Amino acid sequence: MPQALLYHIPVCPFSQRVEILLALKGLSGAVGFHVVDITRPRPPWLLAKTRGTTALPVLETADGRVLKESLVIMQYLEDVFPAPPVAQRDPYRRAVEGMLTRFEGDFCNQGYAYVMNQDASRRESFRAGMLRQFERLDDFLGEHSPDGDFLFSAFGWAEAVFTPLFMRFWFLEYYEGFALPATPRFARVRRWRDACLAHPAAQQVSREEIVKLYYDYARGAGNGGLLPGRRVSSFAPAPPWPGRPWPPADKYGPAASDAALGLVPG
Repeated sequence: MPQALLYHIPVCPFSQRVEILLALKGLSGAVGFHVVDITRPRPPWLLAKTRGTTALPVLETADGRVLKESLVIMQYLEDVFPAPPVAQRDPYRRAVEGMLTRFEGDFCNQGYAYVMNQDASRRESFRAGMLRQFERLDDFLGEHSPDGDFLFSAFGWAEAVFTPLFMRFWFLEYYEGFALPATPRFARVRRWRDACLAHPAAQQVSREEIVKLYYDYARGAGNGGLLPGRRVSSFAPAPPWPGRPWPPADKYGPAASDAALGLVPG
């Protein structure tokens, strides 16, 4: 029987959102996954399906229709597989959930701009901007859910949206030394983040994988782009990341070579 197929990048946070949603429903096998190598041009057959766009993930439904954007794909799968629900069913709670997820765009953009910054003199400015994003989340959670770990009683829609970003921002810890201050100002959002990171449905990637694959982002080259003097992207699927050495944490120092990153024989 034909099934829906997700064209994705395994380490992509937006693809992981879909994986988490399916895991929460106990339906990880209900959708097929096709890995796309972003270090190479998109194949013509995929561009034909997406009408020329390159952003991933993309879902092809069982009857051949195509959907884009992770939140749209999540909502489609939530509607197609309604039980057990991940999104809130109560209208007010669903609205609160929606208000929180509206913050994800600015949160994501700040974190990625921070890791890609190459001007050491701007580090403190980016750190302050990241802290403001966490303060915004803390304020919201303090108003709507001051006592629990999650937004509501269990890991749900908002958690599925934000957890992949919390995981990607391990690259900020490694390459920028970023950490939430151990103060009451960030206590609620830290509790939420830590509970999200520990949830069994959200273990598709590891800190080591994120740090190794995102080295080129930390040097200013995103989406599989090549840095000067390099022949292989850190996002290349081969050689597999577990066999590569940890990259240098000093992103403002001398750049590591392909060989030093374990991407080609030394």
